[in-house]
Amino acid sequence: MTVLRTNQDLDPARLREVFGIYPSGVVAVAALVDGAPVGLAASSFTSVSLDPPLVSFSIANASKTWPDLRRASHLGVTILAEHHSTVARQLAGAVERRFDGVPVTATADGAVTLDDGLAQFDTTIHDEILAGDHTIVLLHLIAVRRTALTDPSPLVFHRSRFGRVQPG
Repeated sequence: MTVLRTNQDLDPARLREVFGIYPSGVVAVAALVDGAPVGLAASSFTSVSLDPPLVSFSIANASKTWPDLRRASHLGVTILAEHHSTVARQLAGAVERRFDGVPVTATADGAVTLDDGLAQFDTTIHDEILAGDHTIVLLHLIAVRRTALTDPSPLVFHRSRFGRVQPG
């Protein structure tokens, strides 16, 4: 049996490498803030509860975008498809160019979603939980829409790269 060591294996660079072994889906989180779309890409999205309907994502406490985005009354969440790797990078890049050429729709309440995502959610913030250098954001689902694509494949983040799910 191999003994797990807890000293050198817990440095941030090593943890990032090990955490990267586990693939995760990628979403866009966006809203209208002061009349303009504000958004980011997150690879920590997960379902949480059916009753009440909750999902979550985690955001770095150092995020420059989250303080503005969290002011919105509604947040749009879009599950990104395999063809969205460029959009995901764009959403992590220069703030003023994040939505350049990206077709989006905004609800009357300001939730912004990508038109060609696999699924879109209209949400409100249910809770925020400080968790080390990140904040876990719990979102309450208000509405959901699924794409009509016949064989959608989600965008995944794995080993610090974007990829796709390979059907079995």
